[in-house]
Amino acid sequence: MKSISRFRRFRKEKDSIIKNFKSASPSQGALLSEVEGTLQGHRDGHGFLIPDEGQTDIYLSQQEMHAVMHGDRLRVRVVRFDKRGRPEGRVLEILERKKKPIIGRLLLESGIWLVAPEDKRFGQDILIPKNAIANAAAGQIVSVELTEPPSLYSQPVGRVVEVLGEIDDPGMEIEIAVRKYEVPHAFSAETLTQAGKLPDRLRAADLKQRIDLRDVALVTIDGEDARDFDDAVYCEPHKQGRGKSAFKGWRLLVAIADVSHYVKPGEPLDLDAYERATSVYFPRRVIPMLPEKLSNGLCSLNPQQDRLAMVCDMLITEEGATHAYQFYPAVICSQARLTYTEVAAVLGNTHGPEAAKRSELVPHLLHLHEVYRALLSDRQKRGAVDFDTVETQIVCDDNGRIEKIMPRVRNEAHRLIEEAMLAANVCAADFITDAKHHALFRVHEGPTPEKRMALQAYLRALGLGLGLSDDPTPGEYQAIAQATKDRPDSTQIHSMLLRSMQQANYTSANAGHFGLAYAAYTHFTSPIRRYPDLLVHRVIKAMLMGKRYLLDASKMKVPMPPKRPGRAKPLDPALASTELERWEVAGAHCSANERRADEASRDVEAWLKCRYMREHLGEEFAGTVSAVTSFGLFVQLEALYVEGLIHITELGGEYFRFDEVRQELRGERTGIRYATGARVQVQVSRVDLDGRKIDFRLVRDSEEARIVARAQRDKHGHAAAVAAPVTAVEALEQVKRSDRELKAERKGGKPAARGGAGGKGAAPAHPIKAARKTARGAAEPRPRSKRR
Repeated sequence: MKSISRFRRFRKEKDSIIKNFKSASPSQGALLSEVEGTLQGHRDGHGFLIPDEGQTDIYLSQQEMHAVMHGDRLRVRVVRFDKRGRPEGRVLEILERKKKPIIGRLLLESGIWLVAPEDKRFGQDILIPKNAIANAAAGQIVSVELTEPPSLYSQPVGRVVEVLGEIDDPGMEIEIAVRKYEVPHAFSAETLTQAGKLPDRLRAADLKQRIDLRDVALVTIDGEDARDFDDAVYCEPHKQGRGKSAFKGWRLLVAIADVSHYVKPGEPLDLDAYERATSVYFPRRVIPMLPEKLSNGLCSLNPQQDRLAMVCDMLITEEGATHAYQFYPAVICSQARLTYTEVAAVLGNTHGPEAAKRSELVPHLLHLHEVYRALLSDRQKRGAVDFDTVETQIVCDDNGRIEKIMPRVRNEAHRLIEEAMLAANVCAADFITDAKHHALFRVHEGPTPEKRMALQAYLRALGLGLGLSDDPTPGEYQAIAQATKDRPDSTQIHSMLLRSMQQANYTSANAGHFGLAYAAYTHFTSPIRRYPDLLVHRVIKAMLMGKRYLLDASKMKVPMPPKRPGRAKPLDPALASTELERWEVAGAHCSANERRADEASRDVEAWLKCRYMREHLGEEFAGTVSAVTSFGLFVQLEALYVEGLIHITELGGEYFRFDEVRQELRGERTGIRYATGARVQVQVSRVDLDGRKIDFRLVRDSEEARIVARAQRDKHGHAAAVAAPVTAVEALEQVKRSDRELKAERKGGKPAARGGAGGKGAAPAHPIKAARKTARGAAEPRPRSKRR
């Protein structure tokens, strides 16, 4: 028998191998093939190898993760495929260890010092010798450098290189994030020295070959908490010509701080700015791309101060089309620092107190509003996608803790500035494209075929009567958004539309901007905080002088960007030989650092929200389901604008199926459904500060309980509905209570006996089984008696 069993097992393994060989696609790699890539750990202990070539990630089990850590470069062998055709690998060789410091909390357990990494993707605690703790105390946040990597039989060993402080120190979450995501946060000594030598005000030499616009009523319009002002605007009605060639519309000026005048290629200021590639914004703190003397001083268009600028001078028709444009360097003097709230109040009431305070600027603001309405009309004609999303603003106290979370409402002033900036960016892209010059374009591609098909299936399941063509246009997306904006599930529909599109990035190959419906688009309007904008300024200035701007070799001295899942391997900077390849390297570097800044900002906000919700444990709130997954519901609290998870086990004592097409959970027993947009009452049950997670428990009110009971009664009969539990906890308690009653009856002299349930001396039937039998009996029709 044993030999037969072994033979069957051998045949089964053989069939599985043959099946895997047949089902393996070229993108997955064949069975037993060797693949190189970067390891991405998971907080649950397993990991994924992101291959340098190909598109499919390779799963690594928890056993394979013992000797490796998140960020290592590995060579693995594909050993099997799961039921869905996803490859699983085995580690063959560690090609390169990640050498960056690891941030974590220092702990003392049973006389042993160790550091629990803040980034749970590392998966292993790090042992610290007693003489390597650098005078740190237990519980403090430290930075650790590995001295011995992990192996199959031992944990990693390290030494403390920096003590950050206590976890409750104000701003500690930011200190953790900038190191966790490797955000450069300290300028080099050379950069600070160069910045210190810059003049405090403009000199006569700075004004050469510039157009003087200091008499033009340019103004800056920003948020109340803005500290740097990199754009100013002005508008006036404009007419020229006669007859058919006559032009009637507006002249719109967008003046952008001329950062390129102070930050020259190859200098320390430029090297640090390129390394950062973007400013990183946290609540109460900004890590700028440029030193403060530039970002808040010379390059900030402060009111009543002369500043250097690059100007995009446009003629906009009454229909909102750009009739003509030109770029030129200028010197300007901002007439006022206005806020969005102030401008919106002036536009809403030209006789109000805000308008009286800015009476000399009201005509210019009205002209800006007129050109905005024209640009908005052109946007609608293009079919650009425009979703109404709610952004939130975190207000912190003096200790850096959340005081309140407020919705950031976009008013007419926000949209006015947005349309003006879009117009200038499009002109910059058109100017560069016409000259066939290399530069960085802001590219946003439409949906991939897989995402398009998934979105089509979702729309069909909703029965909207709206669909997408095989080659969808932005107008089709906007039509769906407009048709569904008043539905209760509009948030979910708009979220699905957004997720079907690809993420925008910087690249030298212009592929247009799908969301904005532009054939060419770039970033020109924020060189203080975005390096791609600075590069675009340099390109335009070189073109104005009849030259071509060439990227210097220092731009190639950067680490290779990480490969993104589903994308091709980035170009190695060391191998970039042509000018086009160098621009591609710069684009990949800026895109990667932009994503890194977003991740760091989200991590800090999640930490603050978790800390905030710890004060509300046990409290109940009304919320709206923001997303549905196979493991539960994500709910956003209406009062606090905080999102948490209701795990599927908290939805009731039944089995829920996840409908991927409809994006909903449906109970098999009651038929109750949970979809995006549903309003629920929840209780804050758990807050995991380290994992940045908030858990909710569903609270059923009396009306909802009646609906569930009615659904149970309709499906299983009245008797089952009365006894049916509402939650998983109640179901468990009901089973335990029934078991206790059964055992008590048996101990009371009624021994269990085999036979029928109604037989003499037979043990009473199990209450759960009896309820099921009663329900089945109630559901089956009784046979008719024969007529005699």
